[in-house]
Amino acid sequence: MTRIARRLQLSVLQERLAVSRLAADATIPVWATQGSFFSVTRTADELSIVAQESCTPAGVQSQPGWRALKLHGPFAFSEIGVVSALAVPLAEAKIGIFIVSTFDTDYLLVASSDLEAATLALQGAGHTIHRSNTE
Repeated sequence: MTRIARRLQLSVLQERLAVSRLAADATIPVWATQGSFFSVTRTADELSIVAQESCTPAGVQSQPGWRALKLHGPFAFSEIGVVSALAVPLAEAKIGIFIVSTFDTDYLLVASSDLEAATLALQGAGHTIHRSNTE
């Protein structure tokens, strides 16, 4: 894989997240919009929800155990290579990712068990990771 020479700054969010799948025609549940970070995406195939683990009820098709790294943006829609600058070193480290994009920036989700390895791989690629003292 070709390395992208882009250097980015990221912050590790405190929230422990779950990625859930509901039926495409499901009503957006109240729990999905609780907490300081959530993302709801509806397609013809599913209603996908990223929400705090603690808000996600039992019985929902869900994969808990995700952590998010916020890219320090904003980034213009015309900027090229932002996500690939992160995806390439993580793919090389064999770390899976889940991306959530907003108007201003992107959030890189990794399994909680991979967070330390992910931060090391990203730092090794020249990116800066900011972590809070309460982590």
